[in-house]
Amino acid sequence: MILILLILLGAVLLGPFIFPFAERQLEVYLFALGICAVFTAGIWSHTLILTILTDPIAITCAVLLAGLLFRLFQRPFSQSIGFAERLIPSRVFVVLIVISIGLVASFITAIIAAILLVSIISLLHYDRRTQIRLVIVSCYSIGLGAVLTPLGEPLSTIATSRLDETFFYLFTLLGSDVIIAIASLGIIAGIVIPPPSMKRDLIKKLEKESWSAIVIRSVKVYIFVMALTLLGSGFEPLLSPILEGKSPTFLYWANMISAVLDNATLASIELSPTMDEPTIRAILMGLLISGGMLIPGNIPNIIAAGKLSITSKEWALFGFPFGLIAMFVYFFVVVY
Repeated sequence: MILILLILLGAVLLGPFIFPFAERQLEVYLFALGICAVFTAGIWSHTLILTILTDPIAITCAVLLAGLLFRLFQRPFSQSIGFAERLIPSRVFVVLIVISIGLVASFITAIIAAILLVSIISLLHYDRRTQIRLVIVSCYSIGLGAVLTPLGEPLSTIATSRLDETFFYLFTLLGSDVIIAIASLGIIAGIVIPPPSMKRDLIKKLEKESWSAIVIRSVKVYIFVMALTLLGSGFEPLLSPILEGKSPTFLYWANMISAVLDNATLASIELSPTMDEPTIRAILMGLLISGGMLIPGNIPNIIAAGKLSITSKEWALFGFPFGLIAMFVYFFVVVY
């Protein structure tokens, strides 16, 4: 069983970069591997089936509703963003986007923050390469900011529950780390994102999405979340013996697996109320930083990549080395 799960884990990591089908239909590919992992682990149950069918509903409804609202109010929204883009210097505008979207994520949820992000970036006058970089840095910011309250994302909800703590515990524990990280991301974005080469004095006109395209994207998000739940459950027998009871340093680096697996599942395996705060910080920050490396690592990545048609290779070319550098910086500044 362990050998098969290792092979499946390798397929999750490498498949999107090797097989064209896996790249084009990533959600279907991961869903199929999730089914295989759960069958291999022998953990099918009525509870698991109910979980994979119901857990994605809220996220899917949010994506669908946001898509419909953006289509209906596209004109005034486009005019507002166009006005702001013309009024504010380009690099300052980028800094404000990255910082503000991260800070509000813990209250409006990472899902809504990601939908708002792609709606804004779709209207900015950037070439594709620059647009992808801005999306990735912003998704790192959303992933970090969303952990500060249980409202932000499943990881923060599960962490608060597992640690049996109050609503603002994670803000107290990680607030300074996260806010400094988000501010740093904003400054980095202001440096690495050059001003657009296209004219900013014209409002960018976007073609309205068809109703069917909005529905299809929502269905894909539903399948994607189902796939992540299956993968997290299927690989739990493989990961639990490896992760439980290990040192903060080991867990910090081992949590790079969060780049392809649901970080909420990993948090539920690793966290315990008996842990000291440095260990909890190391675990959570490892999960949060590495979650931005690849598309499956976090819900905002999935939503942004789906909306803007960003491929796994395009994301990894910038997202993986950026996240790896961030892992080293945080480790030597805070953990070590």
